[in-house]
Amino acid sequence: MPLRLIFMGTPDFAVPTLLELVAHGHELVAVYTRAPKPAGRGMKMQPTPIEEEARRLGIPVLTPSTLKTPEALGEFRAQNADAAVVVAYGMILPQAILDAPRYGCFNLHASLLPRWRGAAPINRAIMAGDAETGVMVMKMDIGLDTGDIAMAERLAITDSMTAADLHDALASLGADLMVRAMGGLERGGLQLTKQSEDGVTYAAKIDKTEARIDWKRPAREVLRHIHGLSPFPGAWCEIATDGEPARIKILRCELANGAGAPGDVLDDNLAIACGDRAIRIVELQRAGKAPMKAADFLRGTSLKPPARLD
Repeated sequence: MPLRLIFMGTPDFAVPTLLELVAHGHELVAVYTRAPKPAGRGMKMQPTPIEEEARRLGIPVLTPSTLKTPEALGEFRAQNADAAVVVAYGMILPQAILDAPRYGCFNLHASLLPRWRGAAPINRAIMAGDAETGVMVMKMDIGLDTGDIAMAERLAITDSMTAADLHDALASLGADLMVRAMGGLERGGLQLTKQSEDGVTYAAKIDKTEARIDWKRPAREVLRHIHGLSPFPGAWCEIATDGEPARIKILRCELANGAGAPGDVLDDNLAIACGDRAIRIVELQRAGKAPMKAADFLRGTSLKPPARLD
């Protein structure tokens, strides 16, 4: 028998999992997501990506501001769900909610736990220079990503991957993994394993104060910093234009040969010296402008030696 599922999620990352669960015949009795927020120039109320998909699919949507009231718990229990699937929901689930579904609540997390528990595992894995990451399905407990692991898939992180690239790859991989986990739960064959207490790290939320590029760091660290923050909030530096410093975000780069004082422009194609070696800028964005390829940027802005980036 297909499972009766509550789905709890908010951003784009959660959408593939919702769609895969529906496609595999599970009964989605309700979708929980965050309430719409004003966005855009007109500050119109914008529903979350998950709400948009759920309404398109005809699934009832609930947007409670808290799950800690008796009313919220009663409404949750009334769904009579076998399990809840949680993907980047963005709200703490109290113990009573965790205990309400017949089999519990299962979270899709975008790291190889216990590494990178917390809010920003995709960004932190890239920024730390990790060679691999992955997705895991865990049965949730009251701790921060401390629950027992049901299934995992690994994925290599290449130096060319931005946070956006890795986000999309893990969203797809995670959707397949959660479907397999719910299939195992449906058949009564889902095995759970305790998380290791060794190698625990925490993926703190990205702070905009981290975004300025430090050209004194080795080139590969600079590249991983840039890619780990691309496209948001975007790693940035300043260039001098007509005597006034202008901020640019670097969205994509590659390792390059060359050496010089950190921040020096080394050639006519945006090779920039780092603490050792250099990076070449591939894609960037001026303040208030759309992202552009380096070649397009150079058509409108002369940036060659002896210029430098700060």
